[in-house]
Amino acid sequence: MSHLKQQVGIKAAEFVKDGMIVGLGTGSTAYYFVEEIGRRIKEEGLSITGVTTSSATTAQAKTLGIPLKSIDEVEIVDLTVDGADEVDGHFNGIKGGGGALLMEKVVASNSKDCIWIIDESKLVEQLGAFKLPVEVVQYGAHNLFRQFEEKGYKPSFRMKDGELFVTDQVNYIIDLDLKVITDAEKLAEELDRTVGVVEHGLFISMISKVIVGRPEGPQIIEK
Repeated sequence: MSHLKQQVGIKAAEFVKDGMIVGLGTGSTAYYFVEEIGRRIKEEGLSITGVTTSSATTAQAKTLGIPLKSIDEVEIVDLTVDGADEVDGHFNGIKGGGGALLMEKVVASNSKDCIWIIDESKLVEQLGAFKLPVEVVQYGAHNLFRQFEEKGYKPSFRMKDGELFVTDQVNYIIDLDLKVITDAEKLAEELDRTVGVVEHGLFISMISKVIVGRPEGPQIIEK
């Protein structure tokens, strides 16, 4: 599986051109994209500026010598490449399995173009089998949890080492075990309106193409 992830990471890096401001995604597949950008800078003299989507990616980019700016130091990102946990036929997806959804969505929403890199197991007919991460402020989080329970969303707090998981922005994550999301747009709107919800892992109409890792080689699917 890791070689498929590496393939799509390297393929996505082909879309990066000199002078671009590039959003660097987070996670096991985006890792290979960031590695390839580092290689191209070192070996090919590629000149770009990276904008990272997590503290983990920042650390990785620094070790590779990728020049970085924060999202607030740039007006627009030319291209963001990131992984996803599920992608449907409408190019909507669920992200946030790694807990970086807020920064990922901020960077994606400030990007001219976004590409997701995935392995074929992430392509689905309908979203929802993967638990939907919802990032919430700590204040009132348990009340929100109860609201989600009452709606039948089967919530669970994201844990790490026996403690409540805390995001880079010092929030909690409540994962919703929905099984099937029949209307992603409607659910996204509902969560956007919910007080205490900072962000959620539904990424709607944000990408132009998906690069899928397959045994016979990477496949590019355009919208």
